[in-house]
Amino acid sequence: MKSEYDVIIAGTGAAGLYAALQFPKEFSVLLLSKRELTLSNSSLAQGGVAAVLDKSHDNFKLHIADTLIAGQYKNNPAAIEVLVSEGPDDVIKLKEMGVDFDVDEDGELLMGLEAGHSRHRIVHHKDSTGKAIVDRLLCAVKAKKNIDIAENAMIYKLDKIENGFISSILIKDSAINVSARFCILATGGIGRVYEFTTNSKIATGDGITLAYMLGANIKHLSWVQFHPTAFASENDRERFLISEAVRGEGAYLLNCFGKRFMQDYDERLELAPRDVVSHAIIREAAKTGSNDFYLDITHKNAHFIKTRFPMIYERCLQECFDMTRDKIPVFPCQHYLMGGIDVDLFGRASVENLYAAGECSHTGVHGVNRLASNSLLEALVFSRRAAYDIMDKISKQGRKPLDAPSQSISLDGQALPSGIRTEIRKIMQETYFVEPKPENFKSSLKRIEEILNQLITGGYEIDENFVEARSLATVASIILQEAQEI
Repeated sequence: MKSEYDVIIAGTGAAGLYAALQFPKEFSVLLLSKRELTLSNSSLAQGGVAAVLDKSHDNFKLHIADTLIAGQYKNNPAAIEVLVSEGPDDVIKLKEMGVDFDVDEDGELLMGLEAGHSRHRIVHHKDSTGKAIVDRLLCAVKAKKNIDIAENAMIYKLDKIENGFISSILIKDSAINVSARFCILATGGIGRVYEFTTNSKIATGDGITLAYMLGANIKHLSWVQFHPTAFASENDRERFLISEAVRGEGAYLLNCFGKRFMQDYDERLELAPRDVVSHAIIREAAKTGSNDFYLDITHKNAHFIKTRFPMIYERCLQECFDMTRDKIPVFPCQHYLMGGIDVDLFGRASVENLYAAGECSHTGVHGVNRLASNSLLEALVFSRRAAYDIMDKISKQGRKPLDAPSQSISLDGQALPSGIRTEIRKIMQETYFVEPKPENFKSSLKRIEEILNQLITGGYEIDENFVEARSLATVASIILQEAQEI
């Protein structure tokens, strides 16, 4: 690792990896992975990538309309236009790179249907599309000599300097300072601010917190999506997802009496958007007095289920459920963040030379509710645009000198008390779940702000645990502040 780069990219999901690959050999890039390279929300993405690739039965206007409907028309139309019109080229580029998308007997891409979509447009690799994409991108990144990769490395402090940034990075129980002209934050979501989430353990809102501490605009952080069909297990904080595609292939959603109920809430039944289905489940739970809900796809051919959903099938078997014969227990839990670091159509944040891409960014594409399988597409399109914007600036302006002042790094301090993160998660789960409780906003925010102040002023040792606790408290504070103002 060098002391100076053109670009630092924090995050090794689809957005971070795809951005890094855009830079040719004359651009120096440092790619930071908070844990191991393969651990990201992108790798967990099951359904696929939504893209208009067959214009004989689909078109951009339909994809735009579906995205607007799901987002309750609170989307940024210009951002959707960019996403939908440019996205297909990025999907084709992935295929050319070797991503093994499912094809039919003629070699044509198979396209699935998911809730909220009016056409079959979901390109997929079985039910583990995100992993297939990330694995291929990782291979390509490792082959590029201009990209340095650091695993188990996280930025705990990001300082603005003339012409760039100094990143203070925790790595291997020590800390180093690295300067860069540009920084792309691609750090993913905030799932660990809740008791139950489909997100990986690294999703603690670190990039959003770093940007907030720099003074960047953070927008719509209270737009949190709860997926209606996570596997219901009280013992697992990280719940595995039963993909939208399962309902797209005909699964029924059943209440505790084994009865379908979506007809009482929406004419689109099980194929209504995620927020609609999540609200329906919560209201049906209140009506029946039970949190027991199920997905049932047993009426479909067993061979089809096993080949279409091999990962979900195996994961359910581990929980002693055979989805070809058994109903799958499900319940809503935190899944995705539509808000984040506010960026323009090129991923530019309000702080000069700072960019954000992927789930930690707010492009305005999703509105208040993300349409299924638009997330990987957003990560690809806007990370690419961010990289090209940076290259354009360096090409036009040259490499301005980085006068990085020397900074002493001290990580010493008292140990962080146990239970802080658990308390934050409990507050958010009880206060701001599918149907928020406004009567608790004021007291919950007061307690979260007390925790945040304790973290900032407590003189604690700076380690990964502290940084993540600070991020969770910051994110929770912003969400509850926004919620009070709505």
